[in-house]
Amino acid sequence: MNRIRSLALLGAATLTAAGLSALATGTARAADVNVARNPGFESGLANWSCSAASGTAVSSPVHTGAAALKATPAGSDNARCSQTVTVKPNSTYTLSAQVQGSYVHLGASGTGTQDVSTWTPGSGGGWQKLSTTFTTGPSTTQVTVYTHGWYGQPAYHVDEFSVFGPDGGGGTDPGPSVPGAVSGLTVSGQSDTALTLTWNAVGGASGYHVHRDGVRVATVTSTSRNVTGLTPATSYSFQVSAYNQAGEGPLSAPVTGTTTGGGGNPGNPSVPKHALTGYWQNFDNGATVQRLSDVPSQYDIVAVAFADATATPGAITFNLDSAGLGGYTVAQFKADIAAKKAAGKSVVLSIGGERGTVTVDDAASATRLADSAYALMQEYGFNGIDIDLENGLNATWMTQALRALSAKAGPSLVLTMAPQTIDMQSPSNAYFRTALNVKDILTVVNMQYYNSGSMLGCDGKVYSQGSVDFLTALACIQLEGGLDPSQVGLGVPASPSGAGSGYVSPTVVNNALDCLTRGTGCGSFKPSKTYPGLRGAMTWSTNWDAKAGNAWSNAVGPKVHGLP
Repeated sequence: MNRIRSLALLGAATLTAAGLSALATGTARAADVNVARNPGFESGLANWSCSAASGTAVSSPVHTGAAALKATPAGSDNARCSQTVTVKPNSTYTLSAQVQGSYVHLGASGTGTQDVSTWTPGSGGGWQKLSTTFTTGPSTTQVTVYTHGWYGQPAYHVDEFSVFGPDGGGGTDPGPSVPGAVSGLTVSGQSDTALTLTWNAVGGASGYHVHRDGVRVATVTSTSRNVTGLTPATSYSFQVSAYNQAGEGPLSAPVTGTTTGGGGNPGNPSVPKHALTGYWQNFDNGATVQRLSDVPSQYDIVAVAFADATATPGAITFNLDSAGLGGYTVAQFKADIAAKKAAGKSVVLSIGGERGTVTVDDAASATRLADSAYALMQEYGFNGIDIDLENGLNATWMTQALRALSAKAGPSLVLTMAPQTIDMQSPSNAYFRTALNVKDILTVVNMQYYNSGSMLGCDGKVYSQGSVDFLTALACIQLEGGLDPSQVGLGVPASPSGAGSGYVSPTVVNNALDCLTRGTGCGSFKPSKTYPGLRGAMTWSTNWDAKAGNAWSNAVGPKVHGLP
């Protein structure tokens, strides 16, 4: 919370003489063509011959297009795949290919001059480009070009095979241009676990890649796809791109689709219908130093700030600042958590904050977050977690992490979030989309209505922070954007010292709560309807509240608990 962020810009420029070299050697003149046939293996092994039936066309891995060559050497066979190309006498040709594997060879024989070959020096983890040139003899009209691996080595892969030079009259198979953007993408056929996508065909395309929330999830040759295995009552963002041998075209404009079912938030028996949330500081920054036992009973959810990132992406730990908290021991801390829970309160561990560096951007880090968070819940007795990542998050992988944690913790999990105002301006934003993705297990989103400046309300007007309109018009975006009213809370500073800007008096907070739930106490903005199920309010922090004599919780707590 209250993060002051900086942005480092890094620029680099590289100048190469490769273009001058190509002109000097004359290896890629405008009249040159690729005399190889089926160079991208899009037509299987047509025009190719592989020794000992060692080769096959595969769909993965590929460098471009939808296919590549996979050939597997044996003890006495190097998996040689070749074809004969038609060439012109006394001409120079450039032979090249993208290869992947150990000791992959590329060469030409029967040139009529000097035969050539080149190879990868040992194993390589990804695609590498091999290239060499040869010159034909005065009567040479055909040359055999080939690729092979090495005896006893694993399978190798080849894509984008080319023999560029003058057309020998044997027919050419030049690669097409990259296809254009897909248009007309629509979502239909919604069910609890599936959505159907359709789009317009793109000229020159071999097929299409389907992307969900920024990740490629399917490759098809038709202009539709039934995307299955989705979560009920969850919103997803889709884009589609066309591809062919020349490469992948641009992504289409995104569209959003939402699965049916889910039944909304089932609630959590450990959290009251209307709840007050407060962040408890595990550090001393000038506010009142507290133990958990010092937090007033007005607070229904106490978010412990903060978990610590580890050197392993996604994994978190927690370190009680015993010295900074006046000798507060781990044993006392655990006992205080148990006492809060016995009194009907929830204690969650907040992830992120001012110095939060937890990154969840792939399946492995998502699993680590779920596993480490659940381990801390078991060790300390936390009811759940709070997501307060102020530098953004990846909706796909954070959703996966939270669902994995929910599967471990069960229906008693308390899951809260504290995004910044900018993160909740639109359901297409990653933070908002994550909240919608986990709507069926989400307890409350307590957006931070501070340190933000002016923002748009749901009526399209700009509102300045520090007013009742700012609270109500921005809450309206979440309430009308898909969150249940029970999942929306107003996050504000407990005192002017609790944030750089955006403090409002408890009276303004209470007026906003009345406006949203009863239609009274509004400013210039008045919602088109009321939301009596609104969850409540949050503050940063219980410590700053204590510094001001608990004036915030003494005023806002009773208002929250008295909501309809």
